[in-house]
Amino acid sequence: MSTGSILGIETSCDETAAAVVTERLHVASSVVESSIALHVQFGGVVPELAGRAQVDAIAPVIERALFEAGLDAHRPGVRAVAVTRGPGLVGSLLVGVSAAKALALAWGVPLVGVNHLEGHLVAPHLEHLGLALPVVTLLVSGGHTMLVVERTPRAFELLGATIDDAVGEAYDKVARYLGLGYPGGPEIDALSTSGDPVAIRFPRPLRDVGLDMSLSGLKTAVVRAVDRSPETPAADVAASFQAAIVDVLAAKCERAVELTGARTLALGGGVAANSELRAAAVALSERLGIASALPSLAYCTDNAAMIAAAGFHLLERGQASALSMSADPSLRLDAA
Repeated sequence: MSTGSILGIETSCDETAAAVVTERLHVASSVVESSIALHVQFGGVVPELAGRAQVDAIAPVIERALFEAGLDAHRPGVRAVAVTRGPGLVGSLLVGVSAAKALALAWGVPLVGVNHLEGHLVAPHLEHLGLALPVVTLLVSGGHTMLVVERTPRAFELLGATIDDAVGEAYDKVARYLGLGYPGGPEIDALSTSGDPVAIRFPRPLRDVGLDMSLSGLKTAVVRAVDRSPETPAADVAASFQAAIVDVLAAKCERAVELTGARTLALGGGVAANSELRAAAVALSERLGIASALPSLAYCTDNAAMIAAAGFHLLERGQASALSMSADPSLRLDAA
């Protein structure tokens, strides 16, 4: 294994992940252990449970990632250790940051603190090398919904964001109201396949205004629609709700591409695994005559390969972190 490899560590929420990525962005190993089963009964991630699970999982996950990459856990010869420093759950972030600091100190290599959001923006590059710039990325997850443009390599500019609920949050709320499981996104996506997407005409908030998004009102619209017509099949409600969400997101993407002259449209984040959103992104790209870059499902959800990849670019710019670096649960994308 090349000494140009970086070990990445990701513990921002309920996943404990480690990966080894080479300087050519080849993923030599990627290990993810989720504690989602602990949170299902609560309908959301319980921070204390997530942190405890990560304390138990972090060492075995790192050891497995090194082993699968063919590296010696004691003297791996990696170039650096990259770790998510924020945003996320503070207890979970501290597990990863503490482990990364210890390894960087023991191995005598640089520590690189990575913004979790920047990791998701880099994720499409892992499988689509040489993307045509500018790239507009729709980053959608349980906690974030934003449009970002990358005009020059790894220089990200925020174009617009949700002013209330994130997409994943909206999905979870609607799924909970409909009596579906957690997380709500996959549940609604699956149920929608047997529903009528035009059964209910839900509102499209801010669809034709600017690049910011507002999604909280859709939950209220779902509740009112079901209260008025309780006999409406849940599949029709789910399909109609999802159609409204995707319609808004696609319209925002189209406007962002037009304003920036983007040559590539990419998706990132957990909700990028949504089947209808992926289909809409591909269709929009084809209609606009630009490329599309959709990460595989494994790289939509939280993973450490994207953190290692982002770490390479920070290291190349001389942006290694001090061992005194702290976790920042409220870290912004535009933070230095």
